[in-house]
Amino acid sequence: MKNEVKEILFSEAISEALVQSMEIDSNVFIMGAGVDDAKGLFGTTLSAYEQFGGNRVFDIPLSENTITGVAVGSSLSGTRPVLVHARNDFLMLTMDQIVNNAAKWRYMSGGRTSCPMTIRAIIGRGWGQAAQHSQSFHSMFAQVPGLKVVMPSNPENVKGLLLSSIFDDSPVIFLEHRWLYGHKGNVPANPFYTQLGKASKLKKGTDLTIVAFSLMATEALKAAEIVNKEKINVEVIDLQTIQPWDQEMVLESVAKTRRLLVLDQGSLSFGVNAEILAKVSESLWNELDAPIKRLALPDIPTPCSPALEKIFYFGQDEIVSSIKELFNFDKNSGKISSRSKKNSITFSKEEKPMFQGPF
Repeated sequence: MKNEVKEILFSEAISEALVQSMEIDSNVFIMGAGVDDAKGLFGTTLSAYEQFGGNRVFDIPLSENTITGVAVGSSLSGTRPVLVHARNDFLMLTMDQIVNNAAKWRYMSGGRTSCPMTIRAIIGRGWGQAAQHSQSFHSMFAQVPGLKVVMPSNPENVKGLLLSSIFDDSPVIFLEHRWLYGHKGNVPANPFYTQLGKASKLKKGTDLTIVAFSLMATEALKAAEIVNKEKINVEVIDLQTIQPWDQEMVLESVAKTRRLLVLDQGSLSFGVNAEILAKVSESLWNELDAPIKRLALPDIPTPCSPALEKIFYFGQDEIVSSIKELFNFDKNSGKISSRSKKNSITFSKEEKPMFQGPF
């Protein structure tokens, strides 16, 4: 039967993946605070609740560590729970269950048991939601052996990645950026599976590689269109999965373009961005035409003030400025000829600007 393709929202693609996974396997169920609510967490769980009822889509008291333990125990008994935590900030309360239990079972049992559970959590910039509700801990979870970390960027890959995550035998941290729920895209109606650990090349280019994921993949495409008018041809790679990440595609692209910019909506220091830059520098140092560069958030708590938010977060304008800097770099002198005005903003007398990483 022909697989119809239709234009739907990011949130609707999540809803489709959940319903279809539950149709495929009766062991799949959804649990979490508010999953049976009329709003259905941006509408993503409402269709599943209406179709399967409270036995397979149910609210559970908000005790993060406890409900995660319930999901772990259930997965070890043969089910495939989808646990919804409305905010990834409060996954910190679940770390013992995720890190010491879910991530370790397959290894500690010599492969005899596995923990096939998916934890959905929302990340990203809020509306003045400040320090405790706007964080993204993807880098932290990516450091835990035994966990897979997935960060979709568009309606098509959120459906394929979620289906693959639910039917993967490893515990998966599935992080959804709240600004993506209203994005539209063409998505196959039937179930399909996007391979975990495989990146997607959103745009081919010859002059610069941008590696991004989640919302930053869409911002990278916008910036690429802008600089294309100045004859800078950018290749955009969407990692999709950051643990494991597609080293082969990234290295192959950078070897071709000889320039790299990594975009990360997490904190600057000790992040996924640093891991990618380290791998590229280890493998391709002598082939680069400019310093490898990263854009990430400052190493400070997220501000609440709208005025400070505008300074704290970066988008296509800062990405365009960073691209231009890489092409203004003089390899002979080792200096950049100009810097964008916005990137000269500082947060204190001692600190240098933290919108982008050191060269």
